[in-house]
Amino acid sequence: MKHYSVMLKEIMASLNIKEDGIYVDATLGYAGMSKEILKRLSPKGFLIGIDQDEEAREYADSILKEIGNNYQILPINFAYLKKALKEINISAVDGIIFDLGFSSPQIDESERGFSFMSDAPLDMRMNLDNSLTASKIVNTYKEDELNHLFFTYGEEKMAKAISKAIVKYRQEKEIKTTLELVEIIKKGVGANYYFKNHPERKIFQALRIEVNQELDVLASVLPEAIDLLKKGGRMSVITFHSLEDRIVKNTFKKFSEVPDILKGLPDIPEEYKPKIKIINKKPITPSEKELEENSRSHSAKLRIIERIQ
Repeated sequence: MKHYSVMLKEIMASLNIKEDGIYVDATLGYAGMSKEILKRLSPKGFLIGIDQDEEAREYADSILKEIGNNYQILPINFAYLKKALKEINISAVDGIIFDLGFSSPQIDESERGFSFMSDAPLDMRMNLDNSLTASKIVNTYKEDELNHLFFTYGEEKMAKAISKAIVKYRQEKEIKTTLELVEIIKKGVGANYYFKNHPERKIFQALRIEVNQELDVLASVLPEAIDLLKKGGRMSVITFHSLEDRIVKNTFKKFSEVPDILKGLPDIPEEYKPKIKIINKKPITPSEKELEENSRSHSAKLRIIERIQ
């Protein structure tokens, strides 16, 4: 099982890991980040890994148990981070990481339906208990709903033409597989636009986001994650597209500044003072060496904050 952790060195440096600290890998995946955190912890330190993907959890556990036993893996969506930590009697942590990219095995294993390069059922669920699939979306959403989805989450300018092509096709036959959808997209936009712009990438991104409600979950969990940090604790977030990065950037900005209406006042109420400071004003991006080694890292952006009160 091969998995490449994007900006691993930068993440490890960003956390300022304390050997006796408590750390959360909110996107455990195949333990690329977690194993490096666990190596840096003493027996008094503790690692919590979170992932809703059963296959990823099992693989991560096999890796981590070779390093130590001072860890726990929670089988949840990170949307429930704060509640889950409370249930295991943890109210504050020294560091949290979110790596919002999909791991290489999840992309490469065709049966998961995330890839537009191999044929598979249109699924895209991270949590297989989820009732919403990519197939259900393309076969039941109205044309204007598809258009909105592809334009908003995929930022695809030919969203309308693609939505129209999908609705026309499904009137004759249910859309079942990834490559079937790719062909519909190609016919909808024309070969010239397709091969020049590869809209299938954006359409698959939009479907994946909708199936897993990724943006809503991210927007809701970031404030809770900030509240979980101890004073001096760090949070590092890697995003892979502009929609995610905008949410992270705006959330960090909100919690690092005094509200405009209170700026200039001599005594600012404690609850309105900044909770965090932003460590890097501009996002950190992969090195040239990493870009050469892993093409999937090209869109990655790392933002880091520290709790100050």
